[in-house]
Amino acid sequence: MAAMAGDEDRALSGNPLRRAAKLAGVPLGAGARSLRRRDRSDNAVETARRLTEVLGELKGGAMKVGQALSIFAPILPEEIAEVVGPTLTSLQAEAPPLPAATVHKVLARQLGADWRRRFREFSDEPVAAASIGQVHRATWSDGAEVAVKIQYPGADRAIRSDLRQLRLLAPLVQPLAPGADIARLIGTIAESVVAELDYRAEAEHQRAFHAAFGTGVEPLVHVPRVHAAAPRVLVGEWVEGRRLSEVIGGDPAARSAAAEALTVFEFASPHLARRMHTDPHPGNFLLRADGTLAVIDFGACTPLPAGLPRPLVELVAAVVDGRREDLLALARAHGYIDERRTGGIPAEAVESFLAPFAEPLAHDDFVFTVAWLRRVMSPFLDPTSAQSRLSRKFGMPPEYMMIHRVLAGAVAVLSQLEAPAPYRQVIARYYPEILGRGR
Repeated sequence: MAAMAGDEDRALSGNPLRRAAKLAGVPLGAGARSLRRRDRSDNAVETARRLTEVLGELKGGAMKVGQALSIFAPILPEEIAEVVGPTLTSLQAEAPPLPAATVHKVLARQLGADWRRRFREFSDEPVAAASIGQVHRATWSDGAEVAVKIQYPGADRAIRSDLRQLRLLAPLVQPLAPGADIARLIGTIAESVVAELDYRAEAEHQRAFHAAFGTGVEPLVHVPRVHAAAPRVLVGEWVEGRRLSEVIGGDPAARSAAAEALTVFEFASPHLARRMHTDPHPGNFLLRADGTLAVIDFGACTPLPAGLPRPLVELVAAVVDGRREDLLALARAHGYIDERRTGGIPAEAVESFLAPFAEPLAHDDFVFTVAWLRRVMSPFLDPTSAQSRLSRKFGMPPEYMMIHRVLAGAVAVLSQLEAPAPYRQVIARYYPEILGRGR
């Protein structure tokens, strides 16, 4: 057991006390810098740099939150994005691997002492390593090529410790995006990260998505088959392709194919799988040689038994139609506005607040771009702007918070792809009502 404890320390950069000390060092360093004679923006940049470095070094929950936040890097202030952007992007890719001996111990505990009999071949060299686990290539007993995802020993303990510390860092991160509710965002991400610790739950989600998309009804999306699952090991179909982080900034045709397929996946899933994949960062998707998009991680998903909630559909449709009074009534009825707390809000203010987010639905050939995303989001990140002040009067019903975050994340990725795709037509296939009465 002593040897295993050592493995756990190496796997997740130390025990919880040492990990907590690293995370705690970020605000302490920021406080020291604030006492020096340098301007506030320099302090913010240095703090952001140190925070992203620590997130990547620790892996576990810290890195997982960093990955989730990384897709929003394009809307950070330019002086911060230039410094931390490359680090945040690297969080979408890989981290140092586990030793082979540790891998074998995990496989024996999860699949049984005779685990080798379940494989014709197994490579000890991982092909990918990320926040809470790493992937090995192998050949299953029936001859199928498979990906074997193995969770880092000690991940559960380290992640729960990280998430407690990260909640305390929210006030430090807040100045990097003053108009955003960082504490709330970290809280929702933290809840989803804990849910990813049991690979059996991930396997259940993946099987549901495989059944939904395996019929060929949406041929642009490929969901790998699950071969076996245990609490800390998941064996699935091997797929090859380029990560979206590699597609971004590359060939226009590839970017367009990825953008259309990602849109199909996000909007078809609630209808076909009755679930939503809630971790849209680029490392979870591979663009295959045939132009289809493979989804390779289903750890973070949420059930949607009735598809996209009707209040969301009705709210967006009212924005598209310009039905101000209906929009205000819907926002009140479904908990987006609590006028007992905020006072009255004019209908035209609600419309102007939400209209930019509905803009893509008014065009058949809309192209999401980073410039568009910054134009739409920058006012909300400035605490002195009218939009930011108005946003503080809006609430977010807890049951819809994850859906909003996922759709915002998908839009952030689409904006980085900067490619034409039939977004409006894709959405119309599954939720035509969302396009309004004048569609």
